Amino acid sequence: MPAVNPLIMKWARETAGFDHDEAAQKLGIKDARGIPAAQRLELIERGDTEPSRSMLIRMSKQYKRPLIAFYMSSVPRTADTGQDFRTLPETVDALDNARVAALLRDVHARQGIVKSVLEDAEEDDVLSFVGSYSIDNRPEEISAAISTLLDFDRTEYRQQKSPEKAFELLRSKVEKAGIYVLLIGDLGNYRSAIPVEAFRGFAIADNIVPFIIINDQDAKSAWAFTLLHELAHIFLGETGVSNAFIEQKTEQFCNQVASEFLVPETDFAGLGITDDTELKEAMDKISKIAADLNVSSSMIGYRLMLDGCIGREMWQALSGNFRELWLQNKSEFKAKRKGKGGPDYFVVRRHRVGGALVRFSDRMIQSGILTTTKAAKVLGVKPNNVQPLLDYQ
Repeated sequence: MPAVNPLIMKWARETAGFDHDEAAQKLGIKDARGIPAAQRLELIERGDTEPSRSMLIRMSKQYKRPLIAFYMSSVPRTADTGQDFRTLPETVDALDNARVAALLRDVHARQGIVKSVLEDAEEDDVLSFVGSYSIDNRPEEISAAISTLLDFDRTEYRQQKSPEKAFELLRSKVEKAGIYVLLIGDLGNYRSAIPVEAFRGFAIADNIVPFIIINDQDAKSAWAFTLLHELAHIFLGETGVSNAFIEQKTEQFCNQVASEFLVPETDFAGLGITDDTELKEAMDKISKIAADLNVSSSMIGYRLMLDGCIGREMWQALSGNFRELWLQNKSEFKAKRKGKGGPDYFVVRRHRVGGALVRFSDRMIQSGILTTTKAAKVLGVKPNNVQPLLDYQ
């Protein structure tokens, strides 16, 4: 048997999205003989210490790589996970990017299982709307096509009690159209949370099993906009990952589609915000209309920029201030919740994976086509939690 390749161990950890401290904890490495756990792992990765067979098995499990990979002579080629539509700021580091890559691989694996099962069940109907438009179309055309597909009622959307409820209404309609919508913002725990600056949304534009992933680390009021942005990518037939920055032409186009869908130009009549408006006054006016329309305040600011009411500098100032305000409110909410416990595990998990994926898993397990082990992979839970998750009401 060839020797273990230390470079592969380092590559496997980094592409799984773990730093040395996180990986050591997951692998069960402890401080010993005065050497910290993270440093002991570094010694293994440098080839100074030979890993045990049980350690390699744990690495294989935690890094989600086959055991044989650790004996390869060189690092394997990176798998194609679609286009990268992001413009990354300096605040996004290599670890954030590794976590995004690990998430994309996981999502593609889950989507692949769903597609394979549907093909086995002969339920692999082609969805004609996937890739049915191009960037040569006007954003208004795609917005109207999405509205028709979803049988969307904007008044019903705006009458929901909160932006989260409005998102759930929109999500249910998107899932009914045959698209799986998941909320994922980490690699399984809060320590591996992925910032919105690194990843906001991801679309797999498959014409049988399209997937949309939304980073739930983002403000809930922004989820609907991200969902529609990624849905625009699916109508364009583009698989890829997006973040909060819009330098690329395709990203600007998809933002225009989402903006037109949620807040048509006619909704801004008489708002009266220009570059000369004081920032606080503009924020107050925007916050009010955003609450009335069940959308994020940043989205309203972006729409004002699209319509030429304000310039890019004013929009960036508004967006930055709204984000700071959201982060402050989020921090205060967490402080109030501290020690009170969180929502039930199965409530959270069902919410994240979405009703469509839960129903798919339940139906295919009942039919004998999907095993519990594969269902666990699809749902992102341990095998012994699959049935309790499906049965939870």
